[in-house]
Amino acid sequence: MERVSDQQARWTQATVYPDMWADPDDDPRNSEGNSPDGELATVQDFLAGYRMTLLMKCEGLDAEQLARRSVPPSTMSLLGLLRHLVEVERDWRNWLSDGDPLPKLYGERDSDFHRAVAEQGEVDAAYSDLAREQAATDAALAEHPDLGERVGKDGVAIRELMVHRIDEYARHCGHADLLRECVDGRVGQ
Repeated sequence: MERVSDQQARWTQATVYPDMWADPDDDPRNSEGNSPDGELATVQDFLAGYRMTLLMKCEGLDAEQLARRSVPPSTMSLLGLLRHLVEVERDWRNWLSDGDPLPKLYGERDSDFHRAVAEQGEVDAAYSDLAREQAATDAALAEHPDLGERVGKDGVAIRELMVHRIDEYARHCGHADLLRECVDGRVGQ
């Protein structure tokens, strides 16, 4: 059984605010000026921030650390989260289409987590897959700039898809906070 003394020490790289991931001047999510104008630009800005946060929570870790599971019986890991979001991005494109769904990349249900193994090739593939699938979903949604437009066989509104994307990334960034702290003790916003 793990004792309190065996746990990772909590730490942050921030020097100005001890509860932050990085100092505000060094945080790439901070931008100068006003927030974007308009609903579409606003949701895209929030999504970009959560995507960046997820990648920040994974940076600096090796394959073993990224694939490290949280606590049994959970299969959740940072690598699993990256792979899961690859599958989720593909699935959102299915909502836009009337055709057959895109096949899963990592296999049957939950293989994105179950098969997240500590191999650098798997890590590299996950990052590459995520960038590719995000770009493909962004491009597909760019064809529908009217957030009220209803698409696909279920007639889902583009607004709902965009908000669901933010929700999905935000929820998993919360998981990533805890997973990262378990790996090396790093905490912060």
